[in-house]
Amino acid sequence: MPKIKRMRQKPTKTGAMNIADLAASYEPTDEQIRMRAYEIYVARGDAPGTPDGDWLQAKLELRARLALLGQA
Repeated sequence: MPKIKRMRQKPTKTGAMNIADLAASYEPTDEQIRMRAYEIYVARGDAPGTPDGDWLQAKLELRARLALLGQA
């Protein structure tokens, strides 16, 4: 299983983190993003799309997934 880079969490003044900060604190590796972007491309088949769009979608999905795993 690939290693997950986890950045330090910075609490807000109230001591709680907002969801955007939490999601950004869990960064997937480029290899994880590359693999997920390829899965998105393959699943799309002949439908229109762009490599940049696939990359961004993959990165956002992985950040969310990593943030959820960090909450468990």
